[in-house]
Amino acid sequence: MRVLLVDDEQELVVTLAERLSLRGIDADWAATAEEALEKVKDHTYDVAVLDVKIPRMSGLDLKRHIEKIQPGIRFIFMTGHGSERDFEIGAAEAGEEYYLVKPVKLELLIAKMNELMKTEGGQ
Repeated sequence: MRVLLVDDEQELVVTLAERLSLRGIDADWAATAEEALEKVKDHTYDVAVLDVKIPRMSGLDLKRHIEKIQPGIRFIFMTGHGSERDFEIGAAEAGEEYYLVKPVKLELLIAKMNELMKTEGGQ
């Protein structure tokens, strides 16, 4: 499984990528939406884990841009400051079960990624 992590909290996203890599998941990361879009143009990912609140572009908008480049990629949203409205919008985009509130336990994130891989088109 190849995963792209996008979060403007660079220390968090780097640590998360390292921890996933230690568990055999090929994890790449980006700290901005622009970096994420460049990576998606150059690499193929199975799952993108997006922070909802990214500067200059929301995670929801980033999802739409990524889908244009890589149709079929699956998404998980993470947020640290989710309002009820944010939850409703994020849950509508990715499904309630794939909208996670930080801090997210690594085992839960891996379980959600594995669930997504079993969905239609997964490996």
